[in-house]
Amino acid sequence: MISGIAVLQASRRPTLSSAWLRVLGTFIGSVIGAAYLSLLPFSAVGMAASIFGTVLLCHAARIPDHARLASLTVAVIMVLSSTNPGLSPVLNATLRFTESCIGTAVAVLAVLMSPDTAERRE
Repeated sequence: MISGIAVLQASRRPTLSSAWLRVLGTFIGSVIGAAYLSLLPFSAVGMAASIFGTVLLCHAARIPDHARLASLTVAVIMVLSSTNPGLSPVLNATLRFTESCIGTAVAVLAVLMSPDTAERRE
């Protein structure tokens, strides 16, 4: 539900924009975190390199606003996978992405069901 709180804005347009940022950033971070941990074991240097690569990828793809969230997702996935070695990195990334999508969807639905602030002023 943290995702929902982070996405929720006062009106529809900013909430939808924030939701898109959240979903795409989490997806990018999940893919990079899972890919790294599927090929190599966790290390602080590897995590730093993955985060740096994530930021470069987001800037190269011209979505720099997504870099912060994607990097955070990489870090969360890598740390959780290192503390829970029995949890597959792919499953960990999938669970993280799914949790973020559920929270984001709840926030978007809440905003879509409520009257827009522009409509309230009229």
